[in-house]
Amino acid sequence: MLDEPELHISTAIQRKLIIEIDKMIDSNCQIWIATHSIGLLRAIQDELKDKSDIIKFDEKNEWAKEKYTLTPMAKTRKNGQEIFATALDDITTLLAPKRIIYCEGKDKPSGDGSDKGMDAKVYNTIFENEYPDTLFISSGGNTELDQRSEIAIAIIGKSLPETEILVLKDRDMGSGKLVTEKDRQEYLRLNPYNHRVLKRYEIENYLFDKSVLKKYCISNNRTLDEGKYDSLGFDIINDDIKAQCSTIKNICGVVGSINANKFKIFLSSYLTPDMPLYTELKEVVFNRA
Repeated sequence: MLDEPELHISTAIQRKLIIEIDKMIDSNCQIWIATHSIGLLRAIQDELKDKSDIIKFDEKNEWAKEKYTLTPMAKTRKNGQEIFATALDDITTLLAPKRIIYCEGKDKPSGDGSDKGMDAKVYNTIFENEYPDTLFISSGGNTELDQRSEIAIAIIGKSLPETEILVLKDRDMGSGKLVTEKDRQEYLRLNPYNHRVLKRYEIENYLFDKSVLKKYCISNNRTLDEGKYDSLGFDIINDDIKAQCSTIKNICGVVGSINANKFKIFLSSYLTPDMPLYTELKEVVFNRA
C-alpha cells in the first residue's frame, strides 16, 4: 500500500515509476495506491489498463461514521474525465480524446432541446467501455459531415496531430436510392481511409434488431411480442425503419409517451460486446469492414 509515491517526481517519471513497481510485485499480490498523479493515472489508463482498477473516494461519503463497500469504477470516458478532474480541475474538459468520430445526426437541438446529437449519444453509449478514448460527435447530414470533418482535420490535425479523426456515414446516403453492399464497398474504395459506412441502413437498424429488443425486454421485465415483430416483415438490414419507433415501443410493451430519441439511447445500452451485432458494428466503425 503506497500513499502518493509520486510526490516531488516529474509526471514523465511518475508513469515509469508505477510500471517498474508493477514489475517488482508477484502475480498473486496487489498494489493499492492513493494518488492524484496524472502520470500514474495515464499509466493505469494505458500500459496497465488490463490489470488495474480505479476506486473513487466520494467526498460526500462520511468515512468516519459509515461503512462503505469499495467498488471499481467502470472504465468509461466520462469516469476517466471525472478522475482526471481531481488533478486537473476545469482543464480536464480540454483533454483531447485519442479518436474523434464524426457521425450523422442533428448538430442543433430541436425546440425543447431534447434531440441534439442522438446518434453520437448512441455510439458513445455502445462503445464507451471498450473505447473510452473515443468521442463520437453528431455533425449533421451526409454533405455536412464531409465539410465539417475536412475542417476538423485541417485544424485538429495541426494542433493535436496524435488525435485520429474518422467519418462515419449511414448507408442511406443515396439521396433516396438504395445503396447496396456493392455501392458501399465502392464508396470505401474511392474515399480516404478515415471514411466508414454502416452495413445497415442507419443506426436504428441496429437498435431495432430483435436481439437488442429481446435483451431490453428481459432486463426490464417486459415481454417482446415476437409474432407482431415478425409480422412487420421489414428487412432489418436494408429498410428505412426509423418511422417504426412507436410500433417497436408497443411490441416491447412500453406504454405512455416516451420520447423516441430517449428510447433509442436507452436501447443502445443493451447492444453489448457479448452480441454478434456489436462485433459487426465494431468492425465497421473501427476496422473499416
